[in-house]
Amino acid sequence: MNTHEIYMNRCIQLAKNGLGTTYPNPLVGSVIVHNNKIIGEGWHRKAGAPHAEVNAIASVKDKSLLKEATIYVSLEPCSHFGKTPPCCDLIIEKEIPNVVVGTVDPFSEVSGSGIQRLKASGKNVLVGILEKECQELNKRFFTFHTKKRPYIILKWAESKDGCIAPLTKNKKEPVWITNVYSRQLVHKWRTEEQGILVGTQTVLDDNPSLDARDWKGNNPTRITFDKFNKIPDTFFIKNHKQPTILFTECKKNNNSENCIYENSIFDKSQITETLKKLHSYNIQSVIVEGGAKTLQAFINEGLWDEARIFIGDINLGNGIKAPEFFFKSKEEFFIGSDQLKIYKQV
Repeated sequence: MNTHEIYMNRCIQLAKNGLGTTYPNPLVGSVIVHNNKIIGEGWHRKAGAPHAEVNAIASVKDKSLLKEATIYVSLEPCSHFGKTPPCCDLIIEKEIPNVVVGTVDPFSEVSGSGIQRLKASGKNVLVGILEKECQELNKRFFTFHTKKRPYIILKWAESKDGCIAPLTKNKKEPVWITNVYSRQLVHKWRTEEQGILVGTQTVLDDNPSLDARDWKGNNPTRITFDKFNKIPDTFFIKNHKQPTILFTECKKNNNSENCIYENSIFDKSQITETLKKLHSYNIQSVIVEGGAKTLQAFINEGLWDEARIFIGDINLGNGIKAPEFFFKSKEEFFIGSDQLKIYKQV
């Protein structure tokens, strides 16, 4: 790594502290350097709170050094008034002469205008340091703004003999394939995404809570398909403890706080139309957790960005088969006796 890459890598590390708390804003980290020494750093913590550049500048003890410093930021500084003033204006006001940017912001209200404003004010601006890594950092934000849909993560657990559940069971509760550590990791993932989606049959079979009770953080918006409105009002998914969106052809219930019924046509375009509707709700990312039919629908449509598949250390015998998924994994890990495989479209 060269010097610029070292400091930009630090910006990325800082930005990751905001994962799951900055929606609908992106993850951003910033570092201020004077004479090859970091004198300030910060990251964006939540929407409506100061941006990374503001926090980094505020952390500098000797503000006189800013006139000789370089500010690094993982994403193009904003140039518009949102919930906070433009970061470009602050950089210009503090007379920071050098600005190093990881990647351009795809958001239409920024999209290069921040860089242009900084250049027009006489700043030395360098763009594209660790660009790929900075875009990966905000894969959800970039997908939402460029593809006009949420970033989709498929997740399931299957047995060594390729089943995701037994054919029959006695109680409406999950049958665990993975160990407690893998399950806790899944709850951590849930705090990092804005939505969690399952099909009707999964809800009827398991009565899942779809929350993140085993990890500290925000609960995702629960999303499900319920074509014939068969899910009982007594099920956890309708307990109003977290936002829920139900797509149905038979809208019998009225919308209420934390429970919205969306009319939907269950045809070949259903997945695409669902993602358009979730985009309109400003949901930037969704983790799809089942069941097999729902997961297969996303796979068949090619509407996924990442897949996380656990292989537990058990055999289920004559069970419900896992989705057909013929891709090569990018990464593989072991969590105790469980194997975790990570797949990415790009």
